[in-house]
Amino acid sequence: MEEKNYTGIIPGQDSGYVINAQSITQTNDLESARILFEKAKIKLLDVNNWHKVAGELMAEFQLTDETGSDIAGPVEKGNYFKIDIPGPGTKAGEGFDWAIVEEVEKYDSYETESIGIRVRPAANPLNDNQDIAHFYSNESTSTFTVTRENTKITAAVYDRNTKVNTDSGGIMDQARNILIGIAGMFSFSKIQWKNLTDGLIGLEN
Repeated sequence: MEEKNYTGIIPGQDSGYVINAQSITQTNDLESARILFEKAKIKLLDVNNWHKVAGELMAEFQLTDETGSDIAGPVEKGNYFKIDIPGPGTKAGEGFDWAIVEEVEKYDSYETESIGIRVRPAANPLNDNQDIAHFYSNESTSTFTVTRENTKITAAVYDRNTKVNTDSGGIMDQARNILIGIAGMFSFSKIQWKNLTDGLIGLEN
């Protein structure tokens, strides 16, 4: 799979697992492509409604500020994702998994437009505990992109350096992270990301 890294925010792969999901649609003309890209971009930035875009298999994502208070969006650098996945949460995350938005970048030329969001597992901003409150370690990243190349639109998610978080929290949190993390690396993440990328460009899930 060719990375659509026009924004330059997809990190290199050093260790751990790679997870890719991608959906592509070809429009009939340039105007239709530009309209579809704008619609997909709005959906991408509206993180709070990703579960509606992706369907019932998707975890629910809520944007928060640096204090953990819910916000409406659109997503900006420095926001947090408060993630409610099916199954038990962690004590460290107070029932949720947390990630911080490291970058939101855009690329724009006549032939190509692209927007990307990169997030990384983070500590729970609701308390002072610095343990990573996510089933993946903080070496892991997820980058969400929508790209127009002439009349072709691509939505993609690129997980890089993906590793299970076995260092944070107590024994119960670590056991939960291993269970959810392994399931994520080998099936769940790819399925939910593909549902999301399909939904972003209007394909049937």
